[in-house]
Amino acid sequence: MKTVNQYIDYEHINWGLLEKLIRESAPGIPNEALKVKKFSEGYSNHTYLLSFGDWESVLRRPPFGEIPAKAHDIKREYTILSKLHGVYSLAPKPYLYSDDPAIMGRHFYLMEKKQGVVVNDVLPDTYGSPELVGPAISKSIITSLIELQKVDYKKANLMDIGKPEGFLERQVHSWIKRYSVSKTHEIAGVTELEAWLIKQMPATVETTIVHNDFKLNNLVLDPHDPSVVKGVLDWEMATIGDPMTDIGAVLAYWGEASDPDMGISLVTNQKGFFSRREMAEQYAKESGRDISHIDYYVAFGFYKLAVILQQLYYRWKKGAADDDRFAKLQSPIANLFNLANLTRTNKIL
Repeated sequence: MKTVNQYIDYEHINWGLLEKLIRESAPGIPNEALKVKKFSEGYSNHTYLLSFGDWESVLRRPPFGEIPAKAHDIKREYTILSKLHGVYSLAPKPYLYSDDPAIMGRHFYLMEKKQGVVVNDVLPDTYGSPELVGPAISKSIITSLIELQKVDYKKANLMDIGKPEGFLERQVHSWIKRYSVSKTHEIAGVTELEAWLIKQMPATVETTIVHNDFKLNNLVLDPHDPSVVKGVLDWEMATIGDPMTDIGAVLAYWGEASDPDMGISLVTNQKGFFSRREMAEQYAKESGRDISHIDYYVAFGFYKLAVILQQLYYRWKKGAADDDRFAKLQSPIANLFNLANLTRTNKIL
């Protein structure tokens, strides 16, 4: 049996106290040793698989070190899931929340483990070739997004997670501000892009739940049938607003073979996956929504992704984050801003 000091990140997490809390909160857990596995942490919250025999749960906590104000709001994510999982089955069921500093220096929560696979840059061997499964995965992410947008957020008592009126305007100005406070060097075309995002902002015609980080590697797919989505993860930034912002983000993350380095893991750049244009058309077909302003939302999606990477680079540059990956983000950031400018001039979709 492992001792507490042999668990992952033991210098930040008191696994003994955490195990005690879990057993008190969830009676009936098998009397077996706690096992801990850390998932790929990406650039965001840290996620761990905890198991006692066949009982499993997932722990979510903010990253170590200094983090931006209002970022990584684990309590908000837990509260959203508490209301959402009952009306959108793909949202995991949350189990418990704690901000006990004796357990770890940051607040955290435990949730249901959605069984399946998360696809980053490699397809499971059980799926076969990209040509075979690419269309199924492409359609599945569109379908699962539209199902979320069909949820009646008023009946689900989720009105308090966002302010629909003025959502897009606030989003655009908020992300521009985020970039201004994390800016480290001049990048050609950014000023013109920001002016365009403000001036060409389309009117919002409806409001839905907005996930705000809907992308392939936030989906849990059936391990044998990629057309079946078993779960949707990472609800920290969910709100109420313009549904087109979510499809814009999906397409920004949906890399193609001709794209430059975007600083993210990709699998969709392989033959067989839909192009961004095909994804947009599939969304229009399934949702019935007008996508005449899709270029705007995709450009904004690229802009947001560039700002996310810029914030990480800024943290690394000033010594607030010890992660060598962040040092290599300058080129992807510039590439993403360029992709946004190409999109706004109708050269991407």
